[in-house]
Amino acid sequence: MSQAAAVDHAQALFDSGAFFDTLARRVARRTESQNPERAPELQAYLADELKPVLEAQGFTVTLHANPEAGAPPLLTAERIEDPALPTVLFYGHGDVVRGHEGQWAEGRDPWTLTPAAGTDRWPNDRWYGRGAADNKAQHSINLAALDAVRQARGGRLGFNAKWLVEMGEETGSPGLAAFCTAERARLAADVLIASDGPRLRADRPTVFLGSRGVANIDLTLHCREGGHHSGNWGGLLRNPGTVLANAIACLVDGRGVLRVQGLRPPPIPANVRAALADIQVGGGPGDPAVDATWGEPGLTPTERVFGWNTLEVLAFGCGNPAAPVNAIPASARATLQLRFVVGTDAAHLRDHLQAHLAAHGFGDIELSHPVVMNATRLDPDNAWVRLALDTLEQATGQKPALLPNLGGSLPNDVFADILGLPTVWIPHSYPACSQHAPNEHVLPVVLREGLAMTTALLWQVGEQAAVLPRR
Repeated sequence: MSQAAAVDHAQALFDSGAFFDTLARRVARRTESQNPERAPELQAYLADELKPVLEAQGFTVTLHANPEAGAPPLLTAERIEDPALPTVLFYGHGDVVRGHEGQWAEGRDPWTLTPAAGTDRWPNDRWYGRGAADNKAQHSINLAALDAVRQARGGRLGFNAKWLVEMGEETGSPGLAAFCTAERARLAADVLIASDGPRLRADRPTVFLGSRGVANIDLTLHCREGGHHSGNWGGLLRNPGTVLANAIACLVDGRGVLRVQGLRPPPIPANVRAALADIQVGGGPGDPAVDATWGEPGLTPTERVFGWNTLEVLAFGCGNPAAPVNAIPASARATLQLRFVVGTDAAHLRDHLQAHLAAHGFGDIELSHPVVMNATRLDPDNAWVRLALDTLEQATGQKPALLPNLGGSLPNDVFADILGLPTVWIPHSYPACSQHAPNEHVLPVVLREGLAMTTALLWQVGEQAAVLPRR
């Protein structure tokens, strides 16, 4: 009974081809949550695919209707060995984006997990399939690692375990927050350990502790009904495109610097800055070159994307760009997106923007009501974080990258804010995996390492159960 035995069991599972077969079966389920016709597949993934696997590991499994009408179901499971032991909550999502059939290279079928050998440009072997990276391989690793620990420890984990699996993450996790609010007792735990998103680089294990928040908001300026000839009326009528362009420029300047004081974040904490000092952004195959002079001055590129706020213009339009006519347009519209870190007053995003626009003479611009996903960031000095970093380094022989939060967003606010959990995310994908696009794939070398290091981590949770912090 040892960590080495558990890791050996996990790697033998991978090397035998059993892990590939399991993932292939899961990829074959067309769980497109963006496609209403796939509702039966979403239900079947939980009932027919995951429920038997969890029950075989000793979990009590419950399927739940979504509290939001018409939204996909959820699954919870629990295995309580001793109430005195710490409890780990695991999370995954079984839904995927649309398959984009017919758009994959070399005629690949998105619903068939297809291995491909590496090339000179892409030296690693790959497994192609929709959902392989996001999120089926990732929660499959955690399921397999749990089973490896259980078998090596003679049928015990050494800690309590719970699962929450949703089938609507790719459509914004409808009902997830309401479900977790109603089921706080059922989901009570001491930590969330989950896997989603990419590593910083394929060759470096990564731990992230939260995510930047996100909010989209539309700006609209309607000046009059209908367009008017630019020769007859130019210089006499306000051009909404010109006005809106200048309004945006007062919010974020020509170098990408956020100018709305109320939406700027607090200074980067010292321990977050120290963690980010070890991180380099970009430089991988297919990555765009970083614009060194773009964004907040005085920050490194890593601090700008992981430790600061950005206001981005996602779309801007007036008139008919595809076929311009000689007329002053009647209206203009833009969609802006705020990505923000912990400490930002995002709850009053619309108020801050309205006040700033009014102060600069643009008070007649209409703003939509944004839907906000909150920012989260666990303290890098948390004991669960130290356990994860130390174990992963010992298991892989290399120092993991620690991201206090992702640059992107995921529903971590549900776990951190509603359930009150420290959150430790260990991703098993990489930045060039083409998730959400044709040719989504995973790297077997990353999956095998991820399975081994996750098994080691869960073994150590059992070993150190007596001293790990409790909620």
